[in-house]
Parts: sequence; structure tokens; C-alpha cells
Amino acid sequence: MKTEWDPQSEAAIRDQVTVYDSMRQRCPVAHSELLHWSVFRHADVAQALADHATFSNEVSAHLSVPNGMDPPVHTAYRRIIDPYFSAQRMDALEPACRGMASELLAALPGDRDVEVIGELAQPFALRAQAAFLDWPAELHVPLREWVQANHAATRSRDPAATAAVALAFDRHIRTVLEERRGERFPRDDVASRLLREQVAGRDLTEAEIVSILRNWTVGELATIAASVGILVYFFATRPDVVRMLRADASIIPAAIDEILRIHPPLIASRRKTKCPVTIGGTHLDAGERVTLLWASANRDERTFGDPDEFRLDRDAERNLLYGKGVHVCPGAPLARLELRIVVEELLKQGRVPRLVASRPPTQVAYPGSGFATLHVRFTP
Repeated sequence: MKTEWDPQSEAAIRDQVTVYDSMRQRCPVAHSELLHWSVFRHADVAQALADHATFSNEVSAHLSVPNGMDPPVHTAYRRIIDPYFSAQRMDALEPACRGMASELLAALPGDRDVEVIGELAQPFALRAQAAFLDWPAELHVPLREWVQANHAATRSRDPAATAAVALAFDRHIRTVLEERRGERFPRDDVASRLLREQVAGRDLTEAEIVSILRNWTVGELATIAASVGILVYFFATRPDVVRMLRADASIIPAAIDEILRIHPPLIASRRKTKCPVTIGGTHLDAGERVTLLWASANRDERTFGDPDEFRLDRDAERNLLYGKGVHVCPGAPLARLELRIVVEELLKQGRVPRLVASRPPTQVAYPGSGFATLHVRFTP
């Protein structure tokens, strides 16, 4: 198969979103050795999301609940998972999240440069997710180290490294599950509840529970940390938007979604064709591997006009930030809660970020997004 683009080219490593913008114009469905068939345009990505019978999520050789499943199996697991992100549970979690955000922001100095990713974004993501899952405090550092190791293994494309990192995570989670099983009085934390869940008339297996918790941990920690960095960078470069949000806090949720459309924290998701199909004018046989590039689709000029223009009057239904269709992200309510609180507390404390000209930010390359480092100074 002819290689039509390189997702790990020097240009893509330097600025992957700009490369996707270019590909969307000249080759909207393109093949590469790394990503197989990549789909860049919004209409084509939406086609794949709506047609889960053709574009299957069963792409991994490993158990992935529910991400790597198709209906009706996927549907049964979503019935279990969705209540964990209910409005009631998010309301109960909000005070703890707000306290974490307030404490972390208040601790950031105003008299020196702050490296946002390490000093704010990652600590907040970890502490908020630990509160949601009710993880023991001794897991905080191992989980942060594990997420970093997982990113490195994913970038290396080394199956042995990826397997070793997955095994290390499993050991942490199995230890928690064993402790929960041995408790005389069951808790109401996430791990304990999952041990009591049933699917198809049977208890969830330990492997299924570990997979669920792995997906929540990997997805939430990486995405929230990336999103916080992206939001801080945007506010540092757009003081007019900061003034707008201070004047009307009710638009904060819509503003966050729009900022993360402009600079996406999630790059792509994978599919596999179950039958022959034509997408973006390209014919694909059954069994082809496909990469849906959110980071390109959400910036498609045909759908959004100028992709870099900040506008709050766009059709929110077209924003693919949290996916679409049966596989829409179940954790979206948690992510929206956490990001709203960070922005609200940032504005409440008057911590206005200013970029440090002598220390330009460094971007993350595929499969991650956002910033590896981001230096700002918080000024009144």
C-alpha cells in the first residue's frame, strides 16, 4: 500500500494540527504505515461515527470495556457505566473538585514563572480523578508515573513496552480490588460498586473491571491535563476572551468546548471496516484499519468556517470533542465538570496567565495533544 503521508514527520512532531489542516485540504482520506487509513474531514468522520455497523470499534487485541466493543455487547456495558457519570454523582463531586482547583491555583506563585503542565494541569487531573474513583492516597504517585510511562510506551510503538506498562497498571488495580473484596462492610466507591455490577446475568470479571478502570484512568488523566494546559495557553493569548468570561460566567461551558475545538486535547480514535465501504471518495475493503482524526474534523472549514476563530454561536451538535453516536464519551460530564471548575476558580482568583517570551511552549506529538511544557506568569 502506498504511503501518502507521515504522521511522525518532522513537521507533524513540531505542529501536528497544522499538518492535519493541510491534509484535510489536499488528501481527505490518506494512507500511512502508522495510522493505516486516516480520515480528516468532518462529514466523513461523522459518517463513520453514525455507521457503527460498518466502522467497528473492535480494533484491539486486548479486552477494552466498553471502548473496544460494538452493539449489542457495547450497549450492555454502557448501561452499567453511564450511571457513574450521572448528574447526581457529578453534583456530589463538585465541592471536592472545587477545593482542589482553588488550592492548587492559590499555591501558584506570582513572582516567578510557573510550568503549568507539571504544577497545575497534571496535579489537578490526578487529584480530581482520584476523588472520583476514591483511590487511596498512596496510589497518586504510582498512577502519575504510570500515565507518563504509558505515553512513552505508546509513542515508542513497542508492543513489549506497552504490555509491561499495562501489566504494571493491572497490579495496582488488582491490589485495590483485593482490598475491597476483603472488607467486612462494602464501600460505595467506584471499585466496590463495580465488584457488585452484573452483565448478562453474571458478575463482571476482574479483567473487565480492570479494563474499565484503566480506560477511565488513561483517558481522564491525559485528557484533563492536556485540556487545562490548552485553556491556560488560550487565556494567556486571548485577554479579550478572559474579559468576556469575567463579564458573563454563564458562557464558560460553551467557551471551553469552543476552545477545545480550536485546539483539540484528543487526536484520534480507531475503527475497522466490517464490510466494503466508500468514505471521502475512497473505497475501503472489509478489514481495513481506519483512524478518525478528531483534531482535523473539528477544524474543518466546510463545517466551522475559520477554524481558529473563537465563536460561541456555532452549532454545538457539530462539535466532536466528546465523540458522537453510540460511542460518545461516557465520561464527558466529569470532564466538563472538572474543566468548568478550573476556569471558574482561575477567574475568581484573578490569576491571569501571561506567556513567558523567553520560554516558548513545547507541543506534544501524536498520539498525545496539548503542551509538554507551558511556562506562564500569573499576574493580577
